Amino acid sequence: MGTEVGARATAGRGMAARSHQISRIFQALADPTRRAVVERLALGPASTTELARPFSMALPSFAQHLQMLEQCGVVRSRKEGRVRRFHLVPKPLATAEDWMVAQRAVWNQRLDQLQDYMEGMKTSKP
Repeated sequence: MGTEVGARATAGRGMAARSHQISRIFQALADPTRRAVVERLALGPASTTELARPFSMALPSFAQHLQMLEQCGVVRSRKEGRVRRFHLVPKPLATAEDWMVAQRAVWNQRLDQLQDYMEGMKTSKP
C-alpha cells in the first residue's frame, strides 16, 4: 500500500511539473514578438542580431524575449565565437500541442453531449 501512495505522489508531481511547463510555454507564446521569433526559427537557426532585425526595440529588450523562450525550453542557444545563435526545440511545442488536442477532444465530447441533449428536448416536446 505504501508503494501505491508513493507512486501516486510521484505521478502527481509529474503532472504538476508538466502543467507548469505548459503554462510557461503558453506564457512565452502569448507575446507576438516571441511568436514571431518562434516562426522565424522554424525556418532554421539564427543569430540574436538576425532575430532582432525586424523589431524596433533595443537589443537588451529583445534579449529578454529570447531569454523567456530559452527558459521555457522552446529555444536553445549556443555561442559561436562572438555570435549567439538560437535554434528551435520542438519537443516543448509538441507538449503544448498534445495538451490542446486533449482539450479539443474533451470539448468536442461535451458539445456532442449537449447537442444530443438538445435534440432529445426537441423530440420530447408535445
